[in-house]
Amino acid sequence: EEPQTKKFLLKISGGNCEEFEPERMRFRREDSSLEILNTSREDGQLYEYSVSKGQLEEVWQVRLEVFEPVADPTIRILHRELSNGSCSLALRCTSERGDEVSYSWDGRDNGTRGICSGSGSFLNLSYSLRSAAFGCVCTARNPVSSRDAAFDSSQCGSER
Repeated sequence: EEPQTKKFLLKISGGNCEEFEPERMRFRREDSSLEILNTSREDGQLYEYSVSKGQLEEVWQVRLEVFEPVADPTIRILHRELSNGSCSLALRCTSERGDEVSYSWDGRDNGTRGICSGSGSFLNLSYSLRSAAFGCVCTARNPVSSRDAAFDSSQCGSER
């Protein structure tokens, strides 16, 4: 069986602290926290933290996941239909960058929550052109960031 190898970032023994990649990390003794600086996708892996106490060794394993933040989303009109004073739209919200992005829709104010509510990248709207103007907000989010884009109901007759 092949031996397993470990790469150390930090080793503390007998009160001495040895940092193997000081330019890549920051260790704080006061709370024993370790920060990896300038995180890249290659840093997403399994890490191990161990403490030896005499004959016993306590070991914790932590999986670090690295996510690219979401970019500002854009809202596109996929389908538009104007008839009998009403507007029907199919909207799509997308973000050019980001890992594990999810989308949700909501109203810009309390009065439009129902018409603008939705989950996922797509939203279908149907409303009277005589109704008061309202705005829908798309939120693109992932575990590390959240960005918004707004759509105004007055855009029914215009390209965006």
